[in-house]
Amino acid sequence: MVVSVLEEMRIRSLGVIDDAVVELSPGFTAVTGETGAGKTMVVTSLGLLLGGRADPALVRVGAKAAVVEGRIALDGRSPAAVRAEEAGAELDDGTLLVSRTLSAEGRSRAHVGGRSVPVGLLGELADDLVAVHGQTDQQGLLRPARQRQALDRYAGDAVAMPLAKYADAYRRLRAVAAELAELTTRARERAQEADLLRFGLEEVAAAEPVPGEDAELSAEAERLGHAEALASAATAAHAALAGDPEDPEGIDAATLVAGAHRAVAAVRSHDPALAALADRIGEIGILLRDVAGELAGYASDLDADPRRLAAVEERRAALTHLTRKYGEDITAVLAWAESGAERLAELDGDDERIGELTAERDALRAELGELAEALSAARAEAAERFAGAVTAELAELAMPHARVSFSLRQNAVSDAESGIEVGGRAVAYGPHGADEVELLLTPHPGAQPRPIAKGASGGELSRVMLAVEVVFAGSAPVPTYLFDEVDAGVGGKAAVEVGRRLARLAQSAQVVVVTHLPQVAAFADRHLVVEKTHDGAVTRSGVKAMEGEDRVRELSRMLAGQEDSELARAHAEELLQAARAGR
Repeated sequence: MVVSVLEEMRIRSLGVIDDAVVELSPGFTAVTGETGAGKTMVVTSLGLLLGGRADPALVRVGAKAAVVEGRIALDGRSPAAVRAEEAGAELDDGTLLVSRTLSAEGRSRAHVGGRSVPVGLLGELADDLVAVHGQTDQQGLLRPARQRQALDRYAGDAVAMPLAKYADAYRRLRAVAAELAELTTRARERAQEADLLRFGLEEVAAAEPVPGEDAELSAEAERLGHAEALASAATAAHAALAGDPEDPEGIDAATLVAGAHRAVAAVRSHDPALAALADRIGEIGILLRDVAGELAGYASDLDADPRRLAAVEERRAALTHLTRKYGEDITAVLAWAESGAERLAELDGDDERIGELTAERDALRAELGELAEALSAARAEAAERFAGAVTAELAELAMPHARVSFSLRQNAVSDAESGIEVGGRAVAYGPHGADEVELLLTPHPGAQPRPIAKGASGGELSRVMLAVEVVFAGSAPVPTYLFDEVDAGVGGKAAVEVGRRLARLAQSAQVVVVTHLPQVAAFADRHLVVEKTHDGAVTRSGVKAMEGEDRVRELSRMLAGQEDSELARAHAEELLQAARAGR
């Protein structure tokens, strides 16, 4: 069942086409017309719509820009739909609108689902939607990577299962190798870091700092450095508050407050307000006596020992050495020491970790080697079946002596550390195994097998691609196939076989074919004709759907160049009947 279908294209001011609408069938659509009418412009339009190279020479003479618009029916779960929605495009009831504008000055713009997008997005959508096979624009399976993907899908679970295991092991090996490389290449730097940490931790441990010790020592040093001034000030303050024993006649604050208290206490009973003031004066007296006592104790306890001051300054110097190197204060220094010890333990464990990673890397390489060998065997078996089926198809497509084969090779590496062991030798490997897969064509006996892009002419290449796509159609087909001149150099019975195979391919995908052969066009579900008329100096082309009598006339023209020839008409009707019967 086709889940993505190109329903319609509108082409304006492109080459000989002034304004044309191309309505396509979900099955097999044939595009015909006389030479120069603009059939190839249909292929070119689809190429532009799907991100192809924009050539300003394609813009119709006198026009400012060429525009190609397309309407594509998409399954909302398809990769193309998901990719488009991720880019901000909107699907209208399961339909995606795509457009490409090419100005005569060479500027190109693209829109998908109502959003302006980079032209590159059209190319990404094309990978999921269309396989194009033309005389000069070969895509898809011509790329070795796509050939490998095609072969793997054709092989089914025989390749899919070991490939999934291989991919998982490959990802793990990449991660292990990256970590191992980081550890080994930075070994010197890590050793230097460990030495610095070890030295710093030994310095901190030797000093044995205590949290907050630096602040306490700073305060003690300040006190010891001004001991005499502090003692003199405390003694003078004590004398002012409590009196000087050596000066009995002196007046002190305690005596004055006591006199004030006695004065008001004698009359406090006469007024509660004065009684309250008397209580407060009493409290002041008590506070003065307490402060005076503490001043006396402070002065007597003050240590002015210069040896203690020297010891404090020495300890402060040791702590300052630490704070200058490891933190703004001792608390920060202790925090650094804690984190440094953790980091040192990690660094000291690197040698053990390198050993573990090396063992894991070697085990993964051995596992990858076994899986790669299983992949190669499964691919080789599938390649033989695939190549045989394609070769059989070519025999029916006027290439009876052509042979298709697969080249599955593995590139040896001189450094075993950079590869994996497969079949007793070290080979290069990648995310999909150790195989380099390439489809080869031997066009005739005695010729050397060559990559299909180099071993076939344009018409032969299209037929090879048709044969490949027909064989491959049962294994996840592309939604739409476009063949340009697939029938070049073919006639008679071979042309009928081309048409029959295109019809077979259209059972599982949308097929659009530009053809000159009535035998091919007769198999189409929808027959479009590109016609041109002359209006003064301007050539206009239009695209019309041929049905009933009109289709018979077009096939007659293709057969004999005479639409009204009774013999040609009879032959055309016979072709249509044979095509219907031969589907």
